[in-house]
Amino acid sequence: MKNKNFQRSAIAAACLALVSGAVHAQAGANEQQIETVQVLGNWLGSGQKSVKNFGGARNVVKLDDIQDSGAASISDVLRTVPGVQITDNSSSGGSGISLNIGVRGLEGRYSPRSTVLLDGIPLAVAPYGQPQLSFAPVSLANIDSIDVVRGGGAVRYGPQNVGGIINFKTRAIPLGDFKGDASVRYNYFDGGNYNVQTSAFAGGGDADGFAVALLYSGSSGRGYRKHSKEVLNDVALKFRYALSATSELNAKLSYYDANTDLPGGLTAAQYKAGPREAFRNVDEWSGQRVGLDAGYLNSLSATQEVEVRAFFNDSERSSILANAQDKTATIISVQPRNYKVAGIEPRFTQRLNWGRVRHDVTAGYRYISERADEKMVNALVGSNVTSVSRSSENSTDAHSLYVDDQIAFGQWRVTPGVRYERIKMDRENKLKAFTQEISSHKALPSVNVSYLASKEVTLYGNYNSSFGSIQHLQLNLQESADALKPESAKTQELGARYTGSQWQLEGTLFNLDFSNQIQFVNTAPVFYKNLGKTRHRGLETRAEYAFDRSGKLAGLSAYATCSYTNAELRQGANAGKDVPFYSRNVDSQGVKFKRGAWTVDLHTTHQGKQYSDEANTVAESENGAAGVIPAYRLWNANVSWAVPGVQSTEIQLGVNNLSNKAYFTRTTDTNLGILPGAGRMAYIQLRTGF
Repeated sequence: MKNKNFQRSAIAAACLALVSGAVHAQAGANEQQIETVQVLGNWLGSGQKSVKNFGGARNVVKLDDIQDSGAASISDVLRTVPGVQITDNSSSGGSGISLNIGVRGLEGRYSPRSTVLLDGIPLAVAPYGQPQLSFAPVSLANIDSIDVVRGGGAVRYGPQNVGGIINFKTRAIPLGDFKGDASVRYNYFDGGNYNVQTSAFAGGGDADGFAVALLYSGSSGRGYRKHSKEVLNDVALKFRYALSATSELNAKLSYYDANTDLPGGLTAAQYKAGPREAFRNVDEWSGQRVGLDAGYLNSLSATQEVEVRAFFNDSERSSILANAQDKTATIISVQPRNYKVAGIEPRFTQRLNWGRVRHDVTAGYRYISERADEKMVNALVGSNVTSVSRSSENSTDAHSLYVDDQIAFGQWRVTPGVRYERIKMDRENKLKAFTQEISSHKALPSVNVSYLASKEVTLYGNYNSSFGSIQHLQLNLQESADALKPESAKTQELGARYTGSQWQLEGTLFNLDFSNQIQFVNTAPVFYKNLGKTRHRGLETRAEYAFDRSGKLAGLSAYATCSYTNAELRQGANAGKDVPFYSRNVDSQGVKFKRGAWTVDLHTTHQGKQYSDEANTVAESENGAAGVIPAYRLWNANVSWAVPGVQSTEIQLGVNNLSNKAYFTRTTDTNLGILPGAGRMAYIQLRTGF
């Protein structure tokens, strides 16, 4: 009953805020007042104007807000985006190098349900065959903005777009003279551990149209717990060459390496004795990736645009995992995996004006080739005996074709479109001389609708169909009598946003029906089968207010987000129960004051209770893997000072988890048990420009 009352109150509050904004908006605005009209084939990450009129739930977090918040990681930033939860329920792959993003109740462990991009290029080591981000080669210090499209983007981007699209945009090459900046940050954890984060950026261009930028981000040290040493390096070299006033070539060469200890899960007794302890001191993870992407962009005329993107990346990752905690471990497994991915995507946009109706028709095609090999070598503890338990070679060839038409008439914007995916996957088991091939195809129609009620108010609704491809491991273990099919989902949204001089308000109602989910069947012999069906419904709201710049409170701003998600199982013995590792209620609030050389930021995030299994078990198991995950709220604060007389130099002091709140999640993977959250962390950061 409490959740129902909360939902009704949240809906009423959102509607009241949005109607209030609409009442104060100017009526009768024409199209020129409402939006800037231009041909734009790539709308992802293209700026706040396109976000304001977008026909779906979407938020962009920009560099200034990221820096002012004192965030130490990408996960810290995403906690304040409506509809997004950071689960952190993984302990056997990548540790802090992984991304665990859950959107609207979808699985968050390694972000397998969302299309995650870096500068529009898929971030996963293999977007179709291995979409999990246990290895996420992206660093916060190299990011200029984070674009989170929770609905309305399924035609342009895929696969795994059931949970929306998240694009990390790296810092742009500066125009004109050479300039740059650098930073160093020391993070001190309650208990004595610390780490150091460093970054550097430099770039510029000449009068002939050539420009270059170097980006670096690194980290070394230890986290909150014992056995948590981590070292990473992330470097990119970006190029841009203007061929003419309307065309350019661009490219990015990137390198990323990481090595991290894995402290693993704790039993219930161990957590009570000391959450900072670790009992899996053998486990570790390492990864390396080299990538190259290049693009050609040409605005052929006022009504035409063509863009071609090509990319290649070579990824290696390996984990060392014991089959139990130190004193009881009998086997240590080494799991090396190698991936090579190449792709190309041409896209063309044509504007057509038929009377008072404008059409921006975009057609695109993408081809991705994936080649991978995976092994598992087991060694008996205390002996030289080893055995190979897995050796396979995998391949994927995927073709995507999409077309959409952004139709504008009066104050209406209607964008129908369809995406077609055709996938061929092969897997060869080297140990058993067994090969298997599977092909699948799927047409995904969608339509987005926006009504630009005024310059400030946009109403929107959409229907999107999405899918998740079959993965290599699932292909190898599918039941022969029931061939696997791609997962599918249908999403509907209805929402509104108000963007005024001081207020920014938004609210989105959503319904997501996710069927045909591939689930693991843990009976002898184990296999994967299409068994799952879930339904996700809820409301996402956000409000932001900036005080009048000429008033006594000039420089003060505040924001609040609130999300309610009812994600429940719809099939099987646990139908009607909550999906695991997701909270129904999540909210965040913050205030920021900027005046003169000083900036003060205080914000908080709250996450409701979760369950760690589909049975929604409340009682805690002895090993810590099962049981309810209690709700918690964290408070963070910082103050920044721009050093007078020293150009672009700032010192920031802050504390995360001010109250040293004890909180945790659970994990059911190889290193099962309780995973403690970080205690209080104090930090000092110096940024300087040149």
